[in-house]
Amino acid sequence: MKLRVLGCAGAEFPGFHPPGFLVDDMLLLDAGTIGAALNEVEQRQIRYIFVTHSHLDHVRGIPVLADNLVARNVRHTVHVAGCHDTIFALRSHLMNDVLWPDFNRLPTPQHPAIRYMELLPEQEVMVEGYAITPVPVTHTVPAVGYVVRKGGKGFFYTGDTGPTERMWAYVSGLDALIVEVSFPNDMEDVAITTGHLTPRLLAGELKKVAILPSRIFLTHPKPQYFAVIEAEVAALGIRGAELLRDGSRLEV
Repeated sequence: MKLRVLGCAGAEFPGFHPPGFLVDDMLLLDAGTIGAALNEVEQRQIRYIFVTHSHLDHVRGIPVLADNLVARNVRHTVHVAGCHDTIFALRSHLMNDVLWPDFNRLPTPQHPAIRYMELLPEQEVMVEGYAITPVPVTHTVPAVGYVVRKGGKGFFYTGDTGPTERMWAYVSGLDALIVEVSFPNDMEDVAITTGHLTPRLLAGELKKVAILPSRIFLTHPKPQYFAVIEAEVAALGIRGAELLRDGSRLEV
């Protein structure tokens, strides 16, 4: 599986964009960044978006993508997948005909730009040859991470999470882990309150994994603290750990 990092920051500044991980050009994990990184042709190749939770920095690219599809009058439907609370939030608070048009009905109810796909926690779904399992994580709103498997390879994407338990059993033995580290160590209280991790908290969490993935990609740092977080991660000496940047290309 080839992964393209459209964005991987915990806030937006020049050169730092919110999370979006494009898998094999057609499956997107979170949608904080789409239009700022993909041209029209690339946007039309997206068929599925798996959203971890409802926070704006993880979903804001969806309404813009839908508008771009309708503006070009292309009959292309993107399936937006998430657990119940996330789909409810998108329907009720974002594409609700108040903040943005309801692209679940446009351009026509028969051929909408967006079609919602509600998932059940820890229930695997198959799409286009990918086996995808949402697993609950700990955040300030209901949130999941995703196990993504295809062709004998697999990785886990956490989305936003603080110290948690259930997901680590799913991480064990996978090829790669994409895990958030949002704040530096001296902001641990803020991280825990807001449902995030620091390098020191992450080190403790990784001890819960029986068999660590050989590659650990770190995402979602607050750009204001990027250099500090990078240094603190390096000091931990976590084998295979790499702090991602926008535009990174990975292969699992």
